[in-house]
Amino acid sequence: MGSLIESAADNNHGDLLDSYRTWLEEHPSALDSLEAMIAFAGGKKLVLFLDYDGTLSPIVDDPDKAFISDTVMRAAVREVGNLFPTAIVSGRCIDKVKGFVKLDNIVYAGSHGMDISTPTGSLKYEDEGHQTKSVDEQGIKVVKFQPAQEFLPTVKEIIQVLEQKIKTFEGAMVEDNRFCVSVHYRHVNEKVLEIKPFINWNKGRALEYLLDTFGFTSSSDFLPLYIGDDRTDEDAFEVIQVLGRGFPIIVSSVPRDTKASYSLRDTYEVMDFMVRLAKWKKAESIA
Repeated sequence: MGSLIESAADNNHGDLLDSYRTWLEEHPSALDSLEAMIAFAGGKKLVLFLDYDGTLSPIVDDPDKAFISDTVMRAAVREVGNLFPTAIVSGRCIDKVKGFVKLDNIVYAGSHGMDISTPTGSLKYEDEGHQTKSVDEQGIKVVKFQPAQEFLPTVKEIIQVLEQKIKTFEGAMVEDNRFCVSVHYRHVNEKVLEIKPFINWNKGRALEYLLDTFGFTSSSDFLPLYIGDDRTDEDAFEVIQVLGRGFPIIVSSVPRDTKASYSLRDTYEVMDFMVRLAKWKKAESIA
């Protein structure tokens, strides 16, 4: 009986590997494709967008312990941030992801792009009433863009209700991500329930906003490169598809439906990709 179970498991593993190899033909490794991507970029400027959980930090049971690697990953992000316009676009609240990353040479978008902090803001979006000038915790002047500001009181009420409701579920917790709420029950059933305002805004719209703040809206001399592992990153992949240029990269070690053109297996490959990208850029600058 044991041998039959082992044989079935081996067959399933083999089928998964075959399926992944087939999937890789349509979504080739960004590591293996880096030289071709660089050649395609030509003289255009790369603009980097990075998800956080599952991309820069492994997915963990406790959302408060999703720390970025101090010695390796943070150094890689710092390096690309010095060489390219770089933004982290996360579902986390902006203060939490800033606290995890602890870098000031990049910009941050939290709450799936519903809370963005940049040095200059956007001229294109300034008439929408969602931009406000502010000062960050370091006393530096920034521009906040918060298209879901009117929903904040409702979100707070939802958090209070949920915190009362989940008290009877051991292992569950509510995470306040400011403009959206995550109910974690990985300890219960390996899942996360997310609640956010129903507005026409997502990571794709955030990418467009950030491109404008970086000064690329009226230019064709750029290529966005977005790395993410979450279904919410698909909106950003779609925007890159519509632009008709750029590199949408999904982080996954299993076949998945995606609008991404390239793939990386895990956070280690993400780090390796950024290190190689930085090495190329520095070599290009010297040459």
